[in-house]
Amino acid sequence: MIQSIREIHDSFDRGEKKPSALVAEYLARIQASPLNAYITVCADRALRQAIRADEVLLKAGKVPRSGQPLFGIPVGIKDNLALSGVRMTCASKVLENYIPPYSATAVERVEAAGAITLGKLNMDEFAMGGSNENSAFGPVLHPTHPDRVPGGSSGGAAAAVRANLCVVALGSDTGGSVRLPASYCGVVGLKPTYGRISRYGLVAFASSLDQVGPIAANVEDTEVLFNVLAGHDSRDSTSLLSEVTAPAAPFSIAGLRIGVPAEYFVEGVASEIRTAIHFKLQLLESQGARLVPLHLAHSRYAVATYYLLAVSEASSNLSRFDGVRYGVRPQAAVEAGELGAFYRATRARFGAEVKRRIILGTFALSSGYVDAYYHRASQVRKLIQRDFAQAFSEVDVIASPVAPATAYKLGERSDDPLQMYLNDIFTVPANLAGFPAISLPSGEDAAGLPIGLQFMAAHSNETLLFGLARQLEQSLKEERS
Repeated sequence: MIQSIREIHDSFDRGEKKPSALVAEYLARIQASPLNAYITVCADRALRQAIRADEVLLKAGKVPRSGQPLFGIPVGIKDNLALSGVRMTCASKVLENYIPPYSATAVERVEAAGAITLGKLNMDEFAMGGSNENSAFGPVLHPTHPDRVPGGSSGGAAAAVRANLCVVALGSDTGGSVRLPASYCGVVGLKPTYGRISRYGLVAFASSLDQVGPIAANVEDTEVLFNVLAGHDSRDSTSLLSEVTAPAAPFSIAGLRIGVPAEYFVEGVASEIRTAIHFKLQLLESQGARLVPLHLAHSRYAVATYYLLAVSEASSNLSRFDGVRYGVRPQAAVEAGELGAFYRATRARFGAEVKRRIILGTFALSSGYVDAYYHRASQVRKLIQRDFAQAFSEVDVIASPVAPATAYKLGERSDDPLQMYLNDIFTVPANLAGFPAISLPSGEDAAGLPIGLQFMAAHSNETLLFGLARQLEQSLKEERS
């Protein structure tokens, strides 16, 4: 049974459990798990942290909730976030032995809040992929249907939370990489407003799109983790100066305007997903919300725009992995003294998907093509942003599926990358426009595979998303009981 942060803290207060015993249980589950959710497990480090937490608990007599909302909570970290002294691979052979000398701001903040880091979670290589099959350390398996993909690139994070291999996890979302695996695995995942959570210490895929995002089994824990992570960081030049503020009044469904874009409920979306989401929207309507039809004229260009911009930024960001500044240094090529051979030997260690995106991005930025591809995609991005700005002047939130289908079988789309890219059709607009979006479990299909419902809000409106998500989560619990 997956326990919430609140339930774990209550068990600490009652003396039923100590942090060290809890961590030992999680480490045992990780060791026995066949899911391949972790690349590196920090067992000794986690146990040392847990023993220190035991001492604090013994001295205080109860959980020190002030300033430590994650006290004693086992956390998993996606392996593209730096943790000082612990191997960070980005699921790539290029970085398989890299040990960072510093921690990412997001990691520092969760540990300062009392969390205990269990290890580094598996992912698609350099966060490039939607299935978690592109890891140099093997694919992550779906936590309830092992023949299926868990989604990517934060598949290890979502699978670990659903399989109770950590309580909460840190992922990253460039075009849906938190929300898609959250949807596939039946957990909650948030992509925050761009700049709301520091990217310092996050290995860049596409810098104008990347965001660190929380994943948890329920809305309350997702919000707790988000509040720990959010806030300005002087080390990140894109970090927002404004702080997260509590709403002026308690959240109410009554009068909430929920936009329903016609473009997001088209024939290509599985009928079971459309039915499940329409049921949830009707439930909210019965509680006083108002469903507003929307048209987002440029949404059909979102995937093409995203992939042109993302691969262009990736080709630039990954140029640093050359064996000189970062990456494995091939000794034979060093001894041969030939620079071309040196670069080839290093970069040959990239996986097929990463190579594909680097080549596409280099082409899109090349002389003679940069205006036709990269600059035009940048212009279309502004049109998409304008569509959503107009939509948010008419509605409070926008509802959509997270993906057009539920989790597919391992290997099913390996030979068709375009089909995999199209799976991001409903998630990439939030990254292109920079606004927050949350994925919520919304039932299951006939095969028992989770369905995800996405809500999007205007910039810096995470509190609205959490209020709506809590209300819907509670309503669904009451429906089931």
